[in-house]
Amino acid sequence: MLSTEDRGRVNAYRLLMADVYELASLSRRSSDSVAAAHGVTVTQWHTMSVLSGGDAAVPAIARRLGITRQAVQRTTDQLLAAGHVQALPNPEHRGSPLMRLTRSGHSTLRRLWSASEGPRSEALQSIPTDRLASARSTLREILAAIGDPPPQPHRNPSRPHTPPAN
Repeated sequence: MLSTEDRGRVNAYRLLMADVYELASLSRRSSDSVAAAHGVTVTQWHTMSVLSGGDAAVPAIARRLGITRQAVQRTTDQLLAAGHVQALPNPEHRGSPLMRLTRSGHSTLRRLWSASEGPRSEALQSIPTDRLASARSTLREILAAIGDPPPQPHRNPSRPHTPPAN
């Protein structure tokens, strides 16, 4: 039987998760029109955002986004066809190439981030940056406590990392 403190912690976690899902849904809906205006889907945008942190294989992208590997495979196929990503040999798994953003992908991602910055900044105006950073830190602690942390992307030292902002 759980202690009162443990029961409270589990309940707080459940409520947090409901808020995380709601935030993700709101963020996705607000990103739809921005993505469409730039000729991509939100899933393509999110996939490129993951790749902005470094090269990654489809299964790692899927784990990070919480969607199926098949959905990410379709998305990366679309991004390959559009010239936004390239497939590279994966030294850890021959059958699962690493995906890397191309110049076109980086450019598209920068345009998406730029187009979304104003509305995001306005919406977040009343929340101090340190509180957002603290919230992210707490979420990363929960991720580490619940299961395996998401795999870190393969860093490409020749490309600077810009954190996702969508």
